[in-house]
Amino acid sequence: MRTIAVINQKGGVGKTTTVASLGAAIASAGRDVCVIDLDPQAHLTLSLGVEPGTPKAGIYEVLTTSTPIDQASVQVAEHLWLVPSVIDLAAAEVELVGAVGREQILRDQLLAMSQKRDYVMIDCPPSLGLLTLNALAAADDVIIPLQPHFLALQGLGKLLETISLVQRRINTGLRVRGVILCMYESATKLAAEVVADLRNFFDSARNTNVPWADAIIFESSIRRNIKLAECPSYGKTIFDYEPKSNGACDYKTLSQEFFRMYDSAGLMPAPVAPAAPISPAEHQQQVLMPVHVPQAQASLPPIAPAHESVAEVIADHESQIAN
Repeated sequence: MRTIAVINQKGGVGKTTTVASLGAAIASAGRDVCVIDLDPQAHLTLSLGVEPGTPKAGIYEVLTTSTPIDQASVQVAEHLWLVPSVIDLAAAEVELVGAVGREQILRDQLLAMSQKRDYVMIDCPPSLGLLTLNALAAADDVIIPLQPHFLALQGLGKLLETISLVQRRINTGLRVRGVILCMYESATKLAAEVVADLRNFFDSARNTNVPWADAIIFESSIRRNIKLAECPSYGKTIFDYEPKSNGACDYKTLSQEFFRMYDSAGLMPAPVAPAAPISPAEHQQQVLMPVHVPQAQASLPPIAPAHESVAEVIADHESQIAN
């Protein structure tokens, strides 16, 4: 099982779209995928057609009440499972302040999974707090969706600092596998300049000990596509909503590059036994989202700010070890 954190502390860069669409593309190739919605805004949950709060358990219960991930998983398509989120997850950082080893709860839960998947993909929140730290502590790899703008590059530097800190102190196996360019407009000069800067940065890190020494810029960039923005309001992936759109083509191509990269690096997990297909009746029972809810996302309360920074939690982690 390979665990991948899809992360960028800047919002609106394509994290949720990438987890939903890339996860669906991998599942369509016959690989079992579990996607985890670690964002209190629950946009991944909405995107996959599940009403937040409707399942009896989700990632909030996994982190705060030790509910097994197997019990919190909802099958939303063949080979594709979701661990849903809910707005209550915003309170988890406060509730876990006094918990010993709170930065490794998700890692321990994934290790205890009885139904192993080929891939686990974690949709991280747009912040560098305890929830994101749990994702980084649990992950084998990091993939960073990035909109090719100047400010996005500035945020990338801070993100890589955090990843480096976590890799040194908590998760020595953590590696950045690559950057996915989202909402990419190839005709603009700015996009070309950002890509050139990124390529130079990663090239300069080759043969060093930093976690991004082997990172790549995926050749399969994701073009700006209105269908990708529309499909979450219908609770469908881009492949169910508009399979011939540019967005569907781009993510399908990205999934093929994803498989080639993992295969060439010797990281491709062996296939698990195929799961029984989900029946239409079971799908209807599990997926309780109305067919069309364009106003659903707007009704969610805003995400609460992080109560602890990654550096603060890591410092506390080291203090506990020392004592």
